[in-house]
Amino acid sequence: MTERSPDAPLWERFAGARIYDLAQPLEMGMPVSPNHPGYKMALQRRHGDMVRADGGSASNEMILLGGHTGTHIDALCHVSHQGKLFGGHDAASAQIGGRFKVLGVETIPLMFCRGVMLDVAGLHGVPVLAAGTPITADDLERAAKRQHVDVRAGDAVLIRSGWPHHWKDAETFVGHHHGVPGPDESAAAWLADRKIKLTGAETIAYECIYPERGHALLPVHRKLLVEEGIHIIEVLDLSALAKDGISEFLFVVTPLKVVGATGVPVRPVAVVA
Repeated sequence: MTERSPDAPLWERFAGARIYDLAQPLEMGMPVSPNHPGYKMALQRRHGDMVRADGGSASNEMILLGGHTGTHIDALCHVSHQGKLFGGHDAASAQIGGRFKVLGVETIPLMFCRGVMLDVAGLHGVPVLAAGTPITADDLERAAKRQHVDVRAGDAVLIRSGWPHHWKDAETFVGHHHGVPGPDESAAAWLADRKIKLTGAETIAYECIYPERGHALLPVHRKLLVEEGIHIIEVLDLSALAKDGISEFLFVVTPLKVVGATGVPVRPVAVVA
């Protein structure tokens, strides 16, 4: 980016920045967790169905999807433990009425903060981690050291496994039978100790999913969402950041204010000067 005066308007200072789109596309047949609704889109009105007097026509669509479809963010009401949500809220009473009274998606703040990408696949010298590989605290520590980047309080920490390599193979991407690489409990504790704001990964579940276990247990979700109040983004695509060797950036995500929802699709971006 061309160097500009620190007194220049903010939009001018960012005029030459590189923008990295970290989201996967939403389309029919995309990988979706078996625990959540899938994705459907259909044109409800086509051009020519109605033509205005001046010859103009319009088309529109209907989109059906779950809050945890595609690249999405988890609200703190998404997971409970022993009947309690983050902050000790009673899960049963909070969900009466068909939507959550507390900790819903609309309470997620706009994220405009320092972002760090830890390339664990790169650390191990492979394009993609093997199915069922746990990403440990030691992996995160070593990746940060290798990339000469530190993790600070308030950061968004994104973890690369290379799993988007399997995006076009929905069965492999979901990993119910063969497993999926992801952070284990030690990694979650490492992140929580550093007081981060948000973390994300490239898989459907921000967990190490071992072969044939599916989503039977989600200890990392419990640690981050219920115990620490740290939001999770899943189904990221960090391939471009890794290709360009980008470890540090401005991270931006602005979730839709869907009142009382447990999650919502997002399109996060990394901004690099």
